[in-house]
Amino acid sequence: MDGMAMFRQLHDKYPTLPIIILTAHGSIPDAVEATREGVFSFLTKPFDSQKLLAEIRLALQVSTGIPASNDEGGENNWRKGIIGCSSQLENLLLEARRIAPSDVSVLIQSPSGTGKELLAQAIHDASRRADKPFVAINCTAIPESLFESELFGHAKGAFTGADRTRDGLIKEADGGTLFLDEIGDMPLDFQGKLLRFLQEKQVRPVGSNEMQPVDVRVLSATHHDLDHAVYTGKFREDLYYRLNVITLELPPLSERREDISMLANHFLRQIHTRDRNCVARSYSPQAMALLTMAKWPGNIRQLMNVVEQVAVLATTPVISESLVLRALKGEPDKTESFVQAQRRFERDYLIKILQMTSGNVTHASKQAGRNRTEFYKLLHRHKIDPKQYRLAAKTMS
Repeated sequence: MDGMAMFRQLHDKYPTLPIIILTAHGSIPDAVEATREGVFSFLTKPFDSQKLLAEIRLALQVSTGIPASNDEGGENNWRKGIIGCSSQLENLLLEARRIAPSDVSVLIQSPSGTGKELLAQAIHDASRRADKPFVAINCTAIPESLFESELFGHAKGAFTGADRTRDGLIKEADGGTLFLDEIGDMPLDFQGKLLRFLQEKQVRPVGSNEMQPVDVRVLSATHHDLDHAVYTGKFREDLYYRLNVITLELPPLSERREDISMLANHFLRQIHTRDRNCVARSYSPQAMALLTMAKWPGNIRQLMNVVEQVAVLATTPVISESLVLRALKGEPDKTESFVQAQRRFERDYLIKILQMTSGNVTHASKQAGRNRTEFYKLLHRHKIDPKQYRLAAKTMS
């Protein structure tokens, strides 16, 4: 049989196995067709051995969900909790790594379920405060009447039930990082007190006259439009500028679809590790296609819930399309237009060809049959940075 026939047989038997094809008879149409069918990489002979090794490392990264640079717990271990290799995510993590060593305040702006706390934890782990506490506070989980005592602490007898002196959450973070999740839901009355703390670096527990110095780096996050909240008077402008020295935006899952298979496999492995009764080991190509095409309004959190549901219900090692369809409530993204589908394929093809050429735009444009100017326009249209693929190739070489 030829290479593609062998690929199809292997893919039927091992649907999640990345497959690299080496051929002496390759062409651009062949590469496009192979990419459409799910071939991980398509290299023509004579091939560069270093490029082949880089592709193998990338294939291992994708199949395990662990960035290659993290395998041995090296300098990139700070980002170990964040799964994905999309250009949007890599650009964001590069920026996060640059700002981590400073004490500058960071606002993480992104929809719910995208992993804001994981990003905050990663920034903490890459900072000089990594060996000190990381204290996360969800502002939606604290009753308005308890905000001050929960964050600032209280003295014994300060109010009914205060039978002992208690440090607040801010004091618990002393020397480390304080993460204020869903800061947009913080009561307006308390915002002024938080601003005073940020300016003075001191807290006064409820019922006490004593000021306590606290050294923390503050990270915050919200899914709200804080600009609009400031405009409508629901959020203090002075606090907003104090928190928003640098803004990081986590993209929704629908904008990083190349990460979906890595995340889905990662969650499935987690479930199998904690539940030995789980028989599911992989996804059928049709099931993975459904996961990749879904809208994911709930982002990564929703994907995790869907994977957990199909893993529990699966009675065979390979998760079927029907199980995924059921978990998605029978509503995969049917509204995708021809233009949307075409743009999605175009973007996936550009990413694949940049992976094949290690981010070399000259080689990539030649393989795509486009001149460099046209190719750069395509990259710009899809917000793809070829530098990320060159960096990935260097990291893995």
